[in-house]
Amino acid sequence: MSGTAAAPAGAAVLPPAERGATVIPEKVVARIAARAAQEALVKHTATSGARAKPAAPRASATVGGGTARLGLTVDLPYPADLATVSRQVQHYVSERVAHLTGMRVTEVALAIEHLVPADGPGRRRVR
Repeated sequence: MSGTAAAPAGAAVLPPAERGATVIPEKVVARIAARAAQEALVKHTATSGARAKPAAPRASATVGGGTARLGLTVDLPYPADLATVSRQVQHYVSERVAHLTGMRVTEVALAIEHLVPADGPGRRRVR
């Protein structure tokens, strides 16, 4: 006898695409987005020479109809081209979430909470 269960007598077997759907909770999509933002920021933090450790990105997600809208709150390295870094983070997170979940990402709203100075918190310009 094989390891597969036989369908009950008289029951029609539906094609795989019609058997059901995979549902990914918003909380899981948000965690994927936060992790992707962390991955994207590691490169920028390392190249900026920032010594202070930025806070981990926070994310929220609204999911429905095969699409996801994401909200991110991040710390960014400074000095840096904030517009470019922001766009790169948004693009990376959008691509990564779409790849890992199969959802179409329609929006990635980015809020910058803190700027992490390259010279660390110990050195200030004004004394």
